[in-house]
Amino acid sequence: MRQGNPALIETYLQRRADLVRFFAVRLRSTAAAEDLVQEIYLRLTSREGEVEVQNPAAYLYRLGSNLMLDKLRGERRAAARDQAWREVNRSALGPEDIDEAPDAVVSLEARQRLQRVVEAVQELGAQTQRVFQLHKLQGLSHTETAEQLGISRSAVEKHMIAVLKHLARRLP
Repeated sequence: MRQGNPALIETYLQRRADLVRFFAVRLRSTAAAEDLVQEIYLRLTSREGEVEVQNPAAYLYRLGSNLMLDKLRGERRAAARDQAWREVNRSALGPEDIDEAPDAVVSLEARQRLQRVVEAVQELGAQTQRVFQLHKLQGLSHTETAEQLGISRSAVEKHMIAVLKHLARRLP
């Protein structure tokens, strides 16, 4: 059962089509007008108790106009927020935006190159692989790598030279 003011709801039901046409012209969209008129109905049915309204039709149009203005203000605020974000988070060359993301071909080539490196390193001995991983992938220095593996700094350097020579031979 519907709540709210029965007289307002009855007037709404009688004038629904007129309300849609009225707001469609102002919003330049029938779909947006339908949404707004539905919002009017929701507001009417969610009100508790009887409220004395002298002119129910005028009340409906005023309620719809207020909802429309609130919606438009919200959209303007969102557009301003989005524009401010774009200004801070964009790269431009003159008036043109620049896309900083690499194109798909460059990304695919990089992934394929990385896969070839991984496969080539897997052909090496286990200790050489560990040295490569700690030094190149985890960013440890030669000294830190040596300490972690319990080998000399010179041994780390020799393993890295072996990796680099192997990669130079295997990768174009």
